[in-house]
Amino acid sequence: MFKVGEILKATGEKLIQGNKDCHFLGISIDSRTIRPGELFLAIKGNNFDGHNFINEAIRKSARGIVISRNKSFSAAKNLVIIRVKDTTKALGDIARYNRERFNIPLVAITGSNGKTTTKEMLAFVLEKRFKVLKAMATFNNQIGVPLTLLKLRRSHEIVVLELGTNHFGEIDYLSKICQPNIAIITNIAPSHLEFFKNLNNVFKEKYSLIRNLKQEKVAIVNGDDRYLNRLNQYPNPKMVIKFGINNKSDFKAENIELINEKIRFYLNGKISIDLNTIAKHNVYNCLAAIACCKYFHLDYNCIQDSLKEFSFPSGRLEVKNFKNIKVIDDTYNANPLSFKNAIDALSSLDSLGRKVLIFADMLELGCDADKLHFLSGKYAADSGIDILIGVGNLTKHFLSGARKAGMSKKSIFHFKSSQAAKREISKIIRAKDLVLVKGSRLMQMEKVVQALKSSGV
Repeated sequence: MFKVGEILKATGEKLIQGNKDCHFLGISIDSRTIRPGELFLAIKGNNFDGHNFINEAIRKSARGIVISRNKSFSAAKNLVIIRVKDTTKALGDIARYNRERFNIPLVAITGSNGKTTTKEMLAFVLEKRFKVLKAMATFNNQIGVPLTLLKLRRSHEIVVLELGTNHFGEIDYLSKICQPNIAIITNIAPSHLEFFKNLNNVFKEKYSLIRNLKQEKVAIVNGDDRYLNRLNQYPNPKMVIKFGINNKSDFKAENIELINEKIRFYLNGKISIDLNTIAKHNVYNCLAAIACCKYFHLDYNCIQDSLKEFSFPSGRLEVKNFKNIKVIDDTYNANPLSFKNAIDALSSLDSLGRKVLIFADMLELGCDADKLHFLSGKYAADSGIDILIGVGNLTKHFLSGARKAGMSKKSIFHFKSSQAAKREISKIIRAKDLVLVKGSRLMQMEKVVQALKSSGV
């Protein structure tokens, strides 16, 4: 619940109409789901403008509106109207104000890969002992993070968020809103290079989360990452906890095995951990979650039992058994590191038929996109994949890399779009094939997975 005066204090803006003592039952940015008594923020996005839905919000008994430009609408005299320079920033300001009401630990997770999986895994285990507020789905941007923080209540004991970025300054902005006490950085890898240009800039962007830590100032980082491994050279964290597989770490995975499409490893050589995944790279995400759980003093029996029950998020190396084929659905997103991880997972599995990769463009890689696709194609061919199917313009370079590595032209196919691939895919796939499907989110490769399910192969 927020009073008008609190909204004005949070945003630093002025009241245009209404009573300062009025209060709101909640904050909404969606006129479709707004409830009576709530405050409607007219957010402007790339494909929508909330100012166009003010009348709908008023019809649904919104108690007030926050606007950033003049817009004709019918308003009763008791309707609260607040004018701000930027409604998206106002959302963040209100969320920060709400965060400052509660002196409870907040864990913020960022990294090039593994943010959502780590967040889900960590929250799942912590919920065995604590009342946890976690970000829904991938609510990790300047809209999603504030919306999560607005749900913070006195009953919560820990907050777990993920912070995403594809432009300079976004992590800094989000971390100043959520004011984290504990930071987890999963890795630094080629992603969004169209904007960051190089890995050193990716690191600088992620490090801004560490720079904005409050109170405890704990950094939990990947000790195998060449950028993060040097983190103890930086002054801001009071405590640096490292996890890894190869280098010396506080939480180290040893003797990693794939058994019946599940991963088992031993933590620091002693404690067995079982995961419902085929992907070795999820060990890193798991180690990060364990390190954070131990910081909150959870015992290993609780952690072990919880991780056995954990189901990994959909579209992330999710094994699906269709009629006569097995499909690995990794359609959530793609960059060079996640591609390598997916290929390694495919290579680790036994198959009665061929191993097939259906792969779409990796987007936002900037001037290195052609080269990175070429090297990824070479890696796929060197990993023993039998059939390669490229989808999109950039995968021409991917397939060129595969041919350079010696893969036969008869084993290579190309389609301009997922829609085109969807129409022809059943002519290529055979019974008993093991098929990995992957690509950037905008490439809509989930349509290919659906086509494989419906193909009757």
